Amino acid sequence: MRRRSVIRRTLKTLLGSSALALAAGTAMAQPAASDLVEKGRYLATAGDCVACHTAPGGKPFAGGLYINFPGGIGKLATPNITPDKETGIGNWSDDDFKRAMHQGISKNGSYLYPAFPFPWYTRLTDDDVAAIKAYLFSLEPVNAPRKPTDIAFPFSIREGLLAWRLAFFTEGRFKPDPQASEQVNRGAYLVGGPGHCGACHNGSKLVGASQWSGYLEGGTIDGWYAPNLSGDDKEGLGLWNEDQLFTYLKTGAAPGRAGVVAGPMRQVIEESLSKMSDGDVRAIAAYLKTLAPKPTYTPDVKSDFKQASAAPGADTYLNRCVACHRPDGQGMPGAIPALAGNGAVLAKGPETVIRVILGGLDAKGEYATMPAVGVGMTDAEVAAVTNYVRQTFGNEAPPTAEPGQVASLRKETQTMLAGNAPCETVSNPMLAEALKTADAAGQLKDLKAEQMLPRISTLLPAVRQAAPQVSSADLVNGLTATFCQVADHKATGLDWPTTIGSFAGVVFGQLKSPSRAEK
Repeated sequence: MRRRSVIRRTLKTLLGSSALALAAGTAMAQPAASDLVEKGRYLATAGDCVACHTAPGGKPFAGGLYINFPGGIGKLATPNITPDKETGIGNWSDDDFKRAMHQGISKNGSYLYPAFPFPWYTRLTDDDVAAIKAYLFSLEPVNAPRKPTDIAFPFSIREGLLAWRLAFFTEGRFKPDPQASEQVNRGAYLVGGPGHCGACHNGSKLVGASQWSGYLEGGTIDGWYAPNLSGDDKEGLGLWNEDQLFTYLKTGAAPGRAGVVAGPMRQVIEESLSKMSDGDVRAIAAYLKTLAPKPTYTPDVKSDFKQASAAPGADTYLNRCVACHRPDGQGMPGAIPALAGNGAVLAKGPETVIRVILGGLDAKGEYATMPAVGVGMTDAEVAAVTNYVRQTFGNEAPPTAEPGQVASLRKETQTMLAGNAPCETVSNPMLAEALKTADAAGQLKDLKAEQMLPRISTLLPAVRQAAPQVSSADLVNGLTATFCQVADHKATGLDWPTTIGSFAGVVFGQLKSPSRAEK
């Protein structure tokens, strides 16, 4: 998903127009095994390579994920990077692979689209590039021919990328800051190299140019807003401490901070950051906390929002949101995140708030599921309440959401909670077995709304006993996914988004207050 977003941003740009390095790259917090293949596996995880090089239902790293370009330009399938000699990279030499990673040039000499993040990978040490290649060549070869590319002229001509390269790309390995600590330099290497964080979090002024694009100041990504990571108190990480940032990067939520991870970053945490060593994630947090404040807008409350009770969107907030998020936007500690001071709410762009209203959010950390309340709202109502929460409760973010923007994002937002995407699966093996042992599918089949509380209060103890180590959030999400799979979506007496949101809420409530059903 991250590379899919980068492709879209890159096309917008095309349309509009070291001994210390070795230490920084390899010395700190490496995975326990020193084996080259294991080191490469770790680095490939840090780069989340599997995310774009795996088609839905396909074999890992065999490519085939179609990327749709904006503006009707066409689509591109990601390549097979398994060691298959016919359809993958099995015939690539060490030099071929290094040239692709460091220079963005393929084995046949053609320029690679900067959707492949070579503007960041150029900073990797030679040893780290060799390790990634060793890992990829250790995989089972998969014969998977590249799917046809359908890109309109002249963007289909790769030679046309030369102008972009001359303007925006500079080859070169990572150079540590001699004034910074070893830990901070390790974090800088991971952020600016394998992690390619700027591919999403850089500004959109000169897309694809890793060093010139509003470094980590935030920007629009695939219909979401990747937040400002600078030290700014309002938009950025200025009020976060290192421990909170470390916990957020590892789990997607942090005690004492409003909000949970959403959008593409959720995938990054699940597939990459959560699997990295604590030392490396701590180094990333330490580096990010060294960044100077870089505000991207001037905080201001518009006159229409001076009187919150009469402001545009206030009635929608009262009818749809206030029961959970409270009249003061403070939410419920340990259950519902606050909107006041929430980083996603304070971002320069409103995209993430809109997408969460439309698609909901799974339970995460200590927080409950967010229902897809926007499914039953008009585009104008979603835009109004988005602006309302960004301009009240002490928030001073630009009230720029518009009904047309909501309409576009509604088409792109497909989630289980919104009822317009397939039911999710239970990925935790221990939980999956516990649900099977407790016959959760049988207990939840054809469940009516009035049966939810007694049935869940009976089912939950059995599941928890079978899987005592599973987190509360995973239990909520696992039971909700199971319910989605077996329920009759038309027979609950409510519309489906309301039904599944209510189910998830009842599960969460029983986990927090199990005695409620006994009274």
